[in-house]
Amino acid sequence: MSEDILERALPDMGQRIAYGPEPQHFGDLRMPTGEGPHPVVIGIHGGYWRARYDLNHFGHACSALTAAGFATWNIEYRRTGEPGGGWPGTFLDVAAAADFLRVLAPQYNLALDHVLTLGHSAGGHLAFWLAGRHNISQGSPIFTPDPLPLSGAVSLAGAVDLRHTWALGLSDNATGLLMGGSPMDFPERYAAGSPYDLLPLGIRQFLLHGTEDTDLPLEVSERYVRRADAKGDPATLLTLPDVGHFELIDPLSSVWPTVLSVVTALGDE
Repeated sequence: MSEDILERALPDMGQRIAYGPEPQHFGDLRMPTGEGPHPVVIGIHGGYWRARYDLNHFGHACSALTAAGFATWNIEYRRTGEPGGGWPGTFLDVAAAADFLRVLAPQYNLALDHVLTLGHSAGGHLAFWLAGRHNISQGSPIFTPDPLPLSGAVSLAGAVDLRHTWALGLSDNATGLLMGGSPMDFPERYAAGSPYDLLPLGIRQFLLHGTEDTDLPLEVSERYVRRADAKGDPATLLTLPDVGHFELIDPLSSVWPTVLSVVTALGDE
């Protein structure tokens, strides 16, 4: 089963680079062969935003993407259960990690006009949130000026609608733990922190989701795409029959070629 990816021996991490002062402020930069400039995938791991899940298991997907020609920036961030995790620290960390590519670009010849986000589960939420940052009110504590522009975003079984994941009570109310409460308690937080609320994002979006996903139901992606369509946003849902939650990040799975083809198509745009 692809869930064993959580325990599988780690691939080479590339270079581990700090983007800020906290212990969790780092990312693994993997570089492809050739001189570049290299298109970039910002990889964001899942785990329902909890501290016990880190970036290592997502390194398999990032390593495979680097072998396919992408520079990958697999980022870590503060999660719930550790100091600074949750609202607003988790969001601020992910934003800082993405914007740090401007610092890395000259040394590593990164193509900042071809930067994609790719996230799994809770990381899918954060990948799409990065794509919607420009729509956050300036009064929000997670507003950041001049966010790095993105050319596309990919969600792999992503928690892209925080109001709905809260209503479903997924993973012992992990959404409420992240946000500090419910959408009724903190409507302004959900308005700034949920990709569903930030639509339209204005860039190409792909959502891949398995029909047999019991960790994060397909209906979350379906609801998001309906709203994106209503807003005129270019979001495409690829529904994968008989696929669960972890196959999407496993380069050894039968659905990985679909993931790779979507990322490659976005990288070529």
